[in-house]
Amino acid sequence: MALGSVSRPNKRGSTSLHNRLKPGDWMFNVLTGAAGLLVLLVIVGLFYELADEAWPSIKANGPSFLWSTDWNPSASVFGVGAFIIGTMITSLFALVFATIIAVLVALFLVEIAPSYVARPVSYLVELLAAIPSVVYGLWGIFVMGVFIRDHLGPTIVTYFGWLPFVNGTPLITGLFSACIILTIMILPTVMAVSRDVIAAVPRSQREGVLALGATRWEMIRMTVLPYARSGILGASILGLARAVGETLAVTLVIGNSVKIPENIFSPAYTMASVIANQMTISGNAYSTL
Repeated sequence: MALGSVSRPNKRGSTSLHNRLKPGDWMFNVLTGAAGLLVLLVIVGLFYELADEAWPSIKANGPSFLWSTDWNPSASVFGVGAFIIGTMITSLFALVFATIIAVLVALFLVEIAPSYVARPVSYLVELLAAIPSVVYGLWGIFVMGVFIRDHLGPTIVTYFGWLPFVNGTPLITGLFSACIILTIMILPTVMAVSRDVIAAVPRSQREGVLALGATRWEMIRMTVLPYARSGILGASILGLARAVGETLAVTLVIGNSVKIPENIFSPAYTMASVIANQMTISGNAYSTL
């Protein structure tokens, strides 16, 4: 029987379907459709505004500004190639490592840890999301950066220095520091969503696989992870959105160099950090805070 229909017997005794107008259903359809359309209009408006404001630069520099590394705002030369590369490296590094760590932590909290351990650990991990970006940045300079320069960086160079992109001199500020900071910053978001998705897997599926003789790891691999795959992907996208747009913490630790990084320890720039540092409006806004 179709939704919104009512069954009534006709004169011959058979049953027929008659549609009945339900104002509540109609209003719900209209509101949800309008909300979805509004989101699409906002996205289209953002792209239009960006293209419209950037059109003089695009017209003057041509499509090559996407891969050019020449950056001279006073001469109206805007090559963003180095910034795009810096953004891609930091964001993808943070996305991969934060997702792996977050999923492992979520599996531990849901599948292995007892409740008196899982609950406080969940609160502690989620508490990382409440720390301001400037605190992360200052911690990255005075604590993490010093540790990378004196201990972690030399160890990485010793064991992995044969790789071209790893062979370099560890510094307090640089690309590697920005990658670590972003990994820590997006970890709570990915972990919280992944934990909720994994906890939503029906208990009957777990018990059914275990009853057939599967080990705990086999149960997780065959039942939990396939069921939660789409939710974990969504959590990763949320983390990536913050990694791409993070500004202040990255600006403090990435080194701010307008060139393509030669190795993982080199100073670099991201799109967000160059906007914060070099754009007049954003610079005035920061100076007034």
